[in-house]
Amino acid sequence: MVLRRLLAALLHSPQLVERLSESRPIRRAAQLTAFALLQAQLRGQDAARRLRALAAGPAASLGRRAARFRDTFTRELRRGLQERPRPPPGSQKGPEANP
Repeated sequence: MVLRRLLAALLHSPQLVERLSESRPIRRAAQLTAFALLQAQLRGQDAARRLRALAAGPAASLGRRAARFRDTFTRELRRGLQERPRPPPGSQKGPEANP
């Protein structure tokens, strides 16, 4: 509790804050923080630009890709259902299985 009050008093001292801001480690930390923020902003803008270009592209190509995906999916599903192992005749359970 005493340490917290001492630290708060030191951080509220304008002279100490000014001297710390002029120190090399604090300046370097500020430079690295500004660099990281700028890089993140530039990468975000680049990603947004690419997404806009993709969305503004020909709508027909997106429709064709969706149709091709649907056709391939249904074809593979049907093939998978046909290739699954079937139970041998007479091993069925249900009302028609009882003689």
